Amino acid sequence: MKVLVTGANGMLGSDLCPMLEDSGYEVTETTIDELDITNKNEVNEVIDDVKPDYVIHCAAYTNVDKAEEEFEIADKINSVGTRNVAEACKRNNSVLLYISTDYVFDGTKNTPYLPNDKTNPINTYGLTKLNGEKAVQEVCEKFYILRTSWLYGHHGKNFVETMISLAQKEEVKVVDDQIGCPTWTVDLSDAIISLIDEDAEYGIYHACGGGKTSWYGFAKEIYNKMNLDVNIKPCTTKEFPRPAKRPQYSVMDNKGVLRDWKLALSDYIELRVD
Repeated sequence: MKVLVTGANGMLGSDLCPMLEDSGYEVTETTIDELDITNKNEVNEVIDDVKPDYVIHCAAYTNVDKAEEEFEIADKINSVGTRNVAEACKRNNSVLLYISTDYVFDGTKNTPYLPNDKTNPINTYGLTKLNGEKAVQEVCEKFYILRTSWLYGHHGKNFVETMISLAQKEEVKVVDDQIGCPTWTVDLSDAIISLIDEDAEYGIYHACGGGKTSWYGFAKEIYNKMNLDVNIKPCTTKEFPRPAKRPQYSVMDNKGVLRDWKLALSDYIELRVD
């Protein structure tokens, strides 16, 4: 079974590709050097040549705050680029698996979001990823859309490492009024592989860590598991303004697909290299 991965050198792709190979898949790794998803001709050439059974589309514009001033660039990558990949998948009869985000929701709900809940992004990044979702659904008959959230992994800049780097400060303030689901790239990779292995029904899935917490709660758990004595204080979103709005509540119902986020964090910390 052949799988092509876009954005293979990103935080998710770096864990996903070797795990796919360990599961017996023939993996073609592509980065922007081999596959610029905004170049339609290049996308067609690469996917036509490989003729993969599955394309796992991890490549994306992910700088949430910078997207507010770079809408055209973010949308070209997340929307137009995704449409290019979707059209090539359709022509080659490949199944497309698109990685999306909890930021497609506005955060006004107070119970976990379901895959069929109304989308209403409140920032540019979320809008461009939703545009990518729409492109996939408009073009492909065989697709998976996996929405994930608060992603962290050993191969990229992430919240866990940021908090650890701040541990020596006299005081660390962390937002306590945004609630979501931390997700380890390894657990998300497991969910992706299981979806393919089980030949699951096509459609939209929520693949995030089980349970919920605030950024403050996440940071406290990091320090607890690291046995770090840190003067950490909760603050509000208003006290810590950012260019892009964040949903206050972006908890998603993952139907038990991924384990509790605290268990995943323990394994991440155990395996990290200082």
